[in-house]
Amino acid sequence: QVQLVESGGGLVQPGGSLRLSCVASTNIFDIAVAGWYRQAPGKQRELVATISRGGSTNYADSVKGRFTISRDNAKNTVYLQMNSLKPEDTAVYYCNLKIFTVDYWGQGTQVTVSS
Repeated sequence: QVQLVESGGGLVQPGGSLRLSCVASTNIFDIAVAGWYRQAPGKQRELVATISRGGSTNYADSVKGRFTISRDNAKNTVYLQMNSLKPEDTAVYYCNLKIFTVDYWGQGTQVTVSS
């Protein structure tokens, strides 16, 4: 059984940076594929980035070069460093773990990019 808690969201100006964190309450975090997704009002949830057990990463085209996903297995934590933020990055960001094909989700953290 897995619980995920995101933090680090908030209000930031365009061009600014935020780092999101997600702490997982599981003892099998190290075998999970971790990811970040986001959902803006009126839109479907979309993939932002994923990171495999071995550290291989994948990014949505819209965030390549600006966002970096990382993980610390010893701390059961996945991070999303977001730089050069744009208003279109505004969304609720959700942490995801996939373990044995089962998806677990956090409750989300709001990121608002606005002047």
